[in-house]
Amino acid sequence: MSQVAEPGTAGESHGKSQVHGEHRAHGAQGTFRSYMTGFILSVILTAIPFWLVMGDVLGDARTTSIVVIALAAAQIVVHMIYFLHMNTKSEGGWTFLALLFTLILVVITLVGSIWVMYHMDQNMMPMSPHEALQRP
Repeated sequence: MSQVAEPGTAGESHGKSQVHGEHRAHGAQGTFRSYMTGFILSVILTAIPFWLVMGDVLGDARTTSIVVIALAAAQIVVHMIYFLHMNTKSEGGWTFLALLFTLILVVITLVGSIWVMYHMDQNMMPMSPHEALQRP
């Protein structure tokens, strides 16, 4: 096989590390330290709600639920930053913009569904036979 020099590389060695080197973008992959930081934060954010629920630490189910949901949201952010490498700079900000659009659609869908179900419950309550007889 003959080796053809690429433009601008005349006289350089065509070793695998130079021509066929790693094709990943700078900052696209995390370091061992960032993966370990994400892992440790994930373990902590999993252990705290487990401890809160199993030990009945807060004593109130509603408060415990709110704290567990807040810690779950924090864990989602940790996963997106440390494992999915999502930030405002990756891919020109398009991944972050797509995430925001998705979150807006999910919130609209959930709030709209809850609103419709609440109003259907209020407006379509079944009547007892006694109430049905008294209606005009």
